[in-house]
Amino acid sequence: MTFAQALLWPFSLLYNAGARLRVASYRASILRQQHLNGIVISVGNLTVGGTGKTPFVVWLAERFAQTGKMTAVLCRGYRPLPQRSRASEAPEIAEGWNDETLLLRSRLDKRVRFGVGARRFDQGRELERLGVECFILDDGFQHLQLARDVDIVLVDATNPFGGGRLLPAGRLREPISALRRADVVVVTRSEQAPATEAVIQRYTSAPIYCARTELLGIEAYCEPADPARRETPAGKKCFAFCGIGNPPAFFDDLKKWGIHLAGHATFRDHHLYTERDVSELEARAIAADADALLCTEKDIYDLTPLRTARFPVFFCKIALRFNNEEALWQTILDKIERQRLGPSR
Repeated sequence: MTFAQALLWPFSLLYNAGARLRVASYRASILRQQHLNGIVISVGNLTVGGTGKTPFVVWLAERFAQTGKMTAVLCRGYRPLPQRSRASEAPEIAEGWNDETLLLRSRLDKRVRFGVGARRFDQGRELERLGVECFILDDGFQHLQLARDVDIVLVDATNPFGGGRLLPAGRLREPISALRRADVVVVTRSEQAPATEAVIQRYTSAPIYCARTELLGIEAYCEPADPARRETPAGKKCFAFCGIGNPPAFFDDLKKWGIHLAGHATFRDHHLYTERDVSELEARAIAADADALLCTEKDIYDLTPLRTARFPVFFCKIALRFNNEEALWQTILDKIERQRLGPSR
């Protein structure tokens, strides 16, 4: 434990007590959940950010949309983007949308609707009036106000339990024992994680699946004003940067994908980039003798509409690939069916 963590440890004890009391209050019906008529599948995690939740939501929403059910994603809209950085002028993009929501919309296009806001039950009721039958509750494991049919929890194999400490001393949002509420657990960034699975199995009998991050492609965000610097990333040295929940995992993925890194920089999750940030990134890339700048797909929404003068900027488009995708999908459907056939809600 570091000195800073030791100072924050008493606050983690208070946070732990508050989290447990809140769960107990819902279990005892002191606090009551709200129920939508449609199917609700929660996708969440125990730790703060960086588990691969966004590509999982993309996969899940696509699978439900393919069944013919009108599907929607309910997002909180954490740290909404100001007007200047919205990557689209579409009228449905209202105040409250953030980088993750815009990324989801870009990937899912018109096939899936969105409800964005802290009051996700109210968003869901409005969408039900439009005919939505299935809801994906994004980052929903701790959003106990809204009842769900299935609770899916993602655990990052590279840092599964945030050092075992709760906020603010660690990265855990809840004690590991909260996994008892999970219906399905997906260990991301791994094809096999026996040590992590062994810990999970101490707290839940839920089925466990694994998923690895796959690079779909590297796409251009912008080209520099200098034509001599308009390079493609293939075979070039890239200076990587990101403002996500787990930056080391992104840089490790880049190395696994064979990308030559000249250096890297990190920013806080959902960081909204400024002109000064871009200038500093260019300076660091020049010092590292890099040929291009490279970031995550989520970062481009926090960059918009900024451009670089010297370097092309590329972003990685990724997806999750599961160790047994069809079995995972069938498990989710079976859990929904059992919940729907259970006691009347």
